[in-house]
Amino acid sequence: MSDVPKRRLFPPHFLLMAILAMVALHLALPGRILLDRPWTFLGFVPFLFGGVLTVRAARLFDREKTPVRPFERSTRLVLDGPYRFTRNPMYLGMVLGLLGLGILLGSLTPLVVPLVFALFIQARFIVPEEAMLERLFGADFAAFKGRVRRWL
Repeated sequence: MSDVPKRRLFPPHFLLMAILAMVALHLALPGRILLDRPWTFLGFVPFLFGGVLTVRAARLFDREKTPVRPFERSTRLVLDGPYRFTRNPMYLGMVLGLLGLGILLGSLTPLVVPLVFALFIQARFIVPEEAMLERLFGADFAAFKGRVRRWL
């Protein structure tokens, strides 16, 4: 049984909205230009690393045959790969991707979006997901929480 309503916005939807907001801010209200080309190309590093991290973490869920969609009933805890360093590598990857995009854009105002995105994702998804995992897996999840930080 799933706790997921039939129609709901999920983290990838909010990621897309964040990307659009960053581009809109850059074009309409760039604020101060922080980096010029070619230095903005350094943004490819966190952008690509974030994408790889997100995909790698999602594939581990698939390998363990546990749902990746938030609030669906998890069948097992995933504790290896990037989960040894962060309890939320998919969300961390999304934030890193947004930071990379901010560097690529080079202006100040888009850099507000990754912070807002991280705070929103934590409140809307991470905190309730962790409460659900604690109910499902009890001491095993509590031990995981004790060993691994939420973000880094």
